[in-house]
Amino acid sequence: MSKRASSTTKPSLKGVRVLVGRARHQAGALSGELRKLGGNVVEIPFIEIRKPRSFRPLDSALKNLATYDWLVLTSVNGVEAMWTRLAKLRPGSEQLAKVRIAAIGPATRKAIEQHGVEVDVVPKEYVAEAVVRSMKAKVKGKRVLLVRAKVARDVIPRELRRAGAHVDVVEAYETVVPESSRRRLEAALNNPKRRPHVVTFTSSSTVKNFVKLLGPMQLSSLDGVRMASIGPVTSVTLREFKLPVDISAEEFTIPGLVAAIVKAFQSG
Repeated sequence: MSKRASSTTKPSLKGVRVLVGRARHQAGALSGELRKLGGNVVEIPFIEIRKPRSFRPLDSALKNLATYDWLVLTSVNGVEAMWTRLAKLRPGSEQLAKVRIAAIGPATRKAIEQHGVEVDVVPKEYVAEAVVRSMKAKVKGKRVLLVRAKVARDVIPRELRRAGAHVDVVEAYETVVPESSRRRLEAALNNPKRRPHVVTFTSSSTVKNFVKLLGPMQLSSLDGVRMASIGPVTSVTLREFKLPVDISAEEFTIPGLVAAIVKAFQSG
């Protein structure tokens, strides 16, 4: 095929089986894009989102939003959990007008803006380190509220504190391994007709939970299956668990991940 012909080939994932491991309520965006391109999508969630054991720390922080200079949100789950609590704590939502807001990436920013609130900072790269680079010159002597999952990387609070900020970290939700996915994952990997050509990972948590779900199947059951990573932090976690990074998104977003998968399978 000539270069001219290949350049006009429409993106396609026809015949490619893709395992999407996002939480059930979030899988639709990634699965939908893959299906539009002809991909055969199997959804087996590697993550289940749960409420924290207590909302007391989050509620206390939200009631005192006016005392903070910055609010940092690092996921869509954090946004939705926070606004659910705000709805129960009126007039807490009114205090948002006085706080500057930083979002880790476009999906988080979109989720915030859907609540009618303006986002002040979105880094060029959608990782914690980039959030810090975008904020560190602005936070000396400022109070920062970080709303996130129960277990998360400590890059943002640690580095913002080094930059002179006073940082409070509150838990809005937690992620757990959905045990019901273990049997489904084993069945998919052991069935030649359903065995995925590629598995998608959209966070370090999806990697860690995937490995837990594999259990006694171990990594040998993944021979010939490609691993697709949304970004550098997720890729580091894959390598920590001795999993390859066969496909890596150039833009650390769902569209970027889809584009990387298409590129990988169209190039052979």
